[in-house]
Amino acid sequence: MTKLIATLLAGAAMSLAAPAAAQNCDRDCLIALADAYADALIADEPGAVQWARGAVVMENLAPSSAGEGAFDTITGDGDDDYAIHVADPISQQVGLLKMMVEGDEPVLVGIRLKLNEAGVISEAEHLIARNLSEAQLANLQAPRAQILMPVPEAYVDSRSRLLWLGRSYYDALDSNNSRFSNMADDCVRHENGFQTARNSFTRPGMMFSDSEFTYLGGLGCAAQMDTNMWEYIDTIENRRVEIADPVTGLVWGMSHFHHDMAEDTTPLIGVPWFTERDMSRFNEFDMPAIHIYKVWGGAIHEIEALGIVMPYQSAHSFEH
Repeated sequence: MTKLIATLLAGAAMSLAAPAAAQNCDRDCLIALADAYADALIADEPGAVQWARGAVVMENLAPSSAGEGAFDTITGDGDDDYAIHVADPISQQVGLLKMMVEGDEPVLVGIRLKLNEAGVISEAEHLIARNLSEAQLANLQAPRAQILMPVPEAYVDSRSRLLWLGRSYYDALDSNNSRFSNMADDCVRHENGFQTARNSFTRPGMMFSDSEFTYLGGLGCAAQMDTNMWEYIDTIENRRVEIADPVTGLVWGMSHFHHDMAEDTTPLIGVPWFTERDMSRFNEFDMPAIHIYKVWGGAIHEIEALGIVMPYQSAHSFEH
């Protein structure tokens, strides 16, 4: 009882300027909370949002706390036009992918917030992608229009279906078999701003035979998997797909990729001029990642991802 009273008193003491967290925060409430949290990072004012006693904060896999980490380093909004919200009143969680400024440098920030039964933040998780190139930033000026559009009623999928499709993407990657999921032929994927699927097959000064990437990068999400190009992924652990918004058809997934890079080459299937990939130039590494899936009509049509390179076998964040 004492702990509960302390939690409620702590919540009541927070700034009235912040959107009030309700015990059942609806979709609009969660989106407003995510925006208020981003503003709190910029202003270095953790008290602008409501925290549960003992709230857990993680940043790029490292334990942090309210007022530390991104609260100290994030200094600005970057581009207000680039922000993707995924709000889920059922799980009382919200994800936000947003361009921000750290010092003088643009960074891509992924934020996941979870509310407890009292309606205050019990978990906050940040992933920050730094050192973005001009090519990456060109695709991080504003979200693709398709991602933000509400799904027409006839094509809306249930929350359960959305979550299943988000989880199935990791199964397909893990098995190098697109049939474990359902990706539409028009599926386009961006990773830290780079377009990594359905690029033009025609590149200035390059032929397919110059690099397997010229061909592989032109394929769609499903076709790429079936070439075995992701064979170098060792395991995908700590898969957490708990946030889905049927209004926009967006699903928020988090995971932890391990790459042991034990093989110097990996085989390719059905790729002209190439039967294998040379992986010898890569060292072992991990990649904690966020994937946002745009789903409608029972299929994944867009993927927006954030990933950061970490030492191999790094500890997981919020392991489930």
